[in-house]
Amino acid sequence: MREIQCILSAFQAIQAAGEAAALATVVNVKGSTYRRPGARMLIMADGRTVGAISGGCLENDVYLQAQLVMESGDAILVTYDAITNEDTLWGLGLGCNGMVQVLIEPLNTPSGRHPLALMAECLAQKQSGILIMVFNAEAVSTIQVGDWLMLYPDYSVNHRLRDQDLLACAIADAQTALRDRQSRVKTYDLPTGRIDVLIEWIQPITPLLIFGAGQDAKPLAQFAKALGWRVILIDRRATHATSARFPMVDEIILANPEDGLSRLPLDAHAAAVVMTHNYWDDREILKALLPSPIRYLGMLGPKHRTEHLLQDLLEAGNVYTSDQLSRLYAPVGLDIGADTPEEIALAIVAEIQAVLANCSGGQLRDRKGPIHPRRDQLATPIA
Repeated sequence: MREIQCILSAFQAIQAAGEAAALATVVNVKGSTYRRPGARMLIMADGRTVGAISGGCLENDVYLQAQLVMESGDAILVTYDAITNEDTLWGLGLGCNGMVQVLIEPLNTPSGRHPLALMAECLAQKQSGILIMVFNAEAVSTIQVGDWLMLYPDYSVNHRLRDQDLLACAIADAQTALRDRQSRVKTYDLPTGRIDVLIEWIQPITPLLIFGAGQDAKPLAQFAKALGWRVILIDRRATHATSARFPMVDEIILANPEDGLSRLPLDAHAAAVVMTHNYWDDREILKALLPSPIRYLGMLGPKHRTEHLLQDLLEAGNVYTSDQLSRLYAPVGLDIGADTPEEIALAIVAEIQAVLANCSGGQLRDRKGPIHPRRDQLATPIA
């Protein structure tokens, strides 16, 4: 998330200055690769770059290709294949034995309307969306490499697809991807040719709600900001919840738990960590957050303390479903032997990231199969 925020910020700056630039996007991979589809690098005419599309082995060649793209104004697809072409492996220093396809497109388009601008709208509005990018169009005169479609949460569509058959199928697949919150690569077989697209789920910025402005909240806020999350701090104590103590957070809400909750983004994209060190405050926060749709709710403290809190709530008539309780992580954090505030914050942030990515948070050496889930390319014939 942090990387795309930096790219969008740089993109807005070059737009304002009227400068030329190009965008490189990983659109398809096969085998072992360092980055996945959706990884991006912004290349500016003066040589500056933001982001990365590999571990460093492809960037120099992509930079050279981007110069040609900025001169011609036409998008191109470049394939780096270390599976079938060893010259690619040794010539570029491709460290992973895989295939990477990179779409390189100019950003100084005549319309001035580029998918990066649409992505910026999604992040600014704190909403998700689906971006479909055409990266290969074999013998289809009505479709160009770099054509796109954007689907918003209200299912409205903005696009640059002139083929009506492709448009209809792309909208249907975008709607499915928005519901599933998944990206994938897909192939459409048109009567006039083959179209390859990247269907990308644009994630909203993760809001992290930190309840408690103690000393141990500082490293948690710092780690979260390093990942590009939006950090909101909630505490009743004016002496603790200050911008001087927490300059890194996006918002400070000075209020009692029951008053501050109404001002928070309690949706399925949010994560919350309760670390007030006050039993009664924790009980009120837990009472309010458990029924909410937030994705992750972490409670600082030993297991028996949380069990006592839940028992108190049950005796007061508060009954929660198994689904609601499954989103409660107590004690909070992964088991990494954390002791110091910094180590505990690392364990918490790592657990939140694992939950958001639907991963177990275990050791990669124990994982069966590839590090990243394979989303096989599907072919859809269009009659």
